[in-house]
Amino acid sequence: MSVPRLLLFCFVALMSAHHLRAEPTPVAPDAGKNARHVPGDPNLTFSSVHVAGPYIAVTFDDGPSAKLTPKLLDLLAAYHIKATFFVIGENVAEHPEIVERAAREGHEIGNHSWSHPNFGKMSDEGVRRQLLRTDDAIKSAIGARPTLLRPPYGSITARQKRWIHDEFGYQIILWDVDPYDWKRPGPSVVCNRILKETRPGSIVLSHDIHPGTIEAMPSTLDQLQAKGFKFVTVSELIRMAVPQPSQPSPGTRVSVPATISPSPSAIIPLPASSTSH
Repeated sequence: MSVPRLLLFCFVALMSAHHLRAEPTPVAPDAGKNARHVPGDPNLTFSSVHVAGPYIAVTFDDGPSAKLTPKLLDLLAAYHIKATFFVIGENVAEHPEIVERAAREGHEIGNHSWSHPNFGKMSDEGVRRQLLRTDDAIKSAIGARPTLLRPPYGSITARQKRWIHDEFGYQIILWDVDPYDWKRPGPSVVCNRILKETRPGSIVLSHDIHPGTIEAMPSTLDQLQAKGFKFVTVSELIRMAVPQPSQPSPGTRVSVPATISPSPSAIIPLPASSTSH
């Protein structure tokens, strides 16, 4: 093969490879905590945050519940813990006083849609209506619009995330700790799953509409505090983000100290997927 033809062949191959790398990859429905924070997209999607201390964010979805959310707020106040509530617009419209109380006591309020549909299977206009109605209900209840969105079931495409972020300014919040409390496995199981999966920088998913979740919280919070974890809202956790250390290239020798102590800034492992939130 002549040199010019060889150069032309190499150029075409390089351009084809670049095109393949540039193809966007949509987030599959129910991706949940598999859609981790991508370093190249730092202000859009978070399922956990790399932090330099033992900080975590506890989140509660699908409320407010007339009976259970006030009990949870009493508990959080007793522990001096701030949480993030991803609320359903229909429930906000029915119980705005509960959402107002949560915000007044220092908790963060995020948008979790109006009626909990699967965004990944909806038109843009349908998603927009869900977000706007909930946005308005939250604004009416607490006097401010939310800045965070958690899509129901964690179902959202990469394209949806971008236009929602551009139009509403939302950061998309998923999770990396899931006790599957919506399956109602019992308070002790919920507690044990949270304790097992939580790492520094974790975003813990749970729901304030299930009695077992509320029953699990005292023991869960006690044991998380005993492990040294400190509780912040999701927005506070994001503001604490620090760059992850660069990984050594293959073949590079890394010296390892004789004793290694657990580090609060350990990289959080990639968890399994979730199905219903």
